[in-house]
Amino acid sequence: MEKIVASSLLHPIRSRRNGGTLHRIESGLEEQIEALRDEIAALTKIAAKQSRKSGDRIRYQAAASYDDLLSRSEDLIHDLQEGYLRGANEVRNTVRRHPVATIGAAAAFGLVLALLARR
Repeated sequence: MEKIVASSLLHPIRSRRNGGTLHRIESGLEEQIEALRDEIAALTKIAAKQSRKSGDRIRYQAAASYDDLLSRSEDLIHDLQEGYLRGANEVRNTVRRHPVATIGAAAAFGLVLALLARR
């Protein structure tokens, strides 16, 4: 504790002897620290602005991709429904044109299933 007291008592003497050099250094450091704080604040604002722009751009791209995907899936569902309806119509027409062959094919298919079920 005696060192601290002696050091603080000698501080005014030293600064007078050095012509206030320490005081000038301290004030210079404080100015530099303040300048760095200002630069950090400015960089933070720039980074926030850039991240906001990037977020908006990504959101726009995601929305556009979602709309495109939704449109494609609606088209695909429509195509599948049309294909199913065409296939069902063809089966109906085939059964109407060839009823005996259809019954024979169904019987053969049932026989194959029965044989496979026994194994």
